[in-house]
Amino acid sequence: MVEFKVVISDSDGISISQEIKDKSAQPLLGYKIGDIIDSSVFGFKDGKIKITGGSDKSGTPMRSDLHGGVKKYILMTKGVGIRNVEPGERKRKLVRGNLITEEIYQLNTQLIDAKLPEKEKEKEKTEDTQTNK
Repeated sequence: MVEFKVVISDSDGISISQEIKDKSAQPLLGYKIGDIIDSSVFGFKDGKIKITGGSDKSGTPMRSDLHGGVKKYILMTKGVGIRNVEPGERKRKLVRGNLITEEIYQLNTQLIDAKLPEKEKEKEKTEDTQTNK
């Protein structure tokens, strides 16, 4: 059973979250970070979607320069999965490769050449105002 939580952002900084399960999630397997796919997979009529990142079920981030769907400890100085290192310092951190597999839980995407529908934007704004009260 394949299940993804997909966060879709547009150029205005608005983002929405969708749960995709089973047959609708199958077409996403095998894509890599940086791939551009048709937005009809996520229920949008026009535009394209670029995969920008994600994480697995344990919260391990995906990294675009690690090929495959593997989980590895790599020596890092900067980038995804590491922060606040001194100049010249390197740390060994656990990250996941750039390939979307069944172990991936969250996918971060960006909507290209289109905007989020107005209904979705209004829905997000009302949810944000309700949580701030």
